[in-house]
Amino acid sequence: MSTTTSNKEEKKIISPVDNQKNVENHKKIATHLETAAKHHQDAAKHHEADNHEKAALSTVKAQGHLVLANEAQKEDVKNHATKG
Repeated sequence: MSTTTSNKEEKKIISPVDNQKNVENHKKIATHLETAAKHHQDAAKHHEADNHEKAALSTVKAQGHLVLANEAQKEDVKNHATKG
């Protein structure tokens, strides 16, 4: 990776392959976060309906997606730190 500097700004140039990996990883993170939000919305609806067992299951599903999003985000940060 090379860098160019102009007008006090540094622009990082990355390979198309690395860029595509970054794009895919961000989409993966976003998908997991959106899915987690859906499960939290479901949990709230289940609580409103006094169906606390279903609410608990939705909460566990949400937590699983949050963990997956966090793992992917850690990988993204690591990639940015080592290449930037």
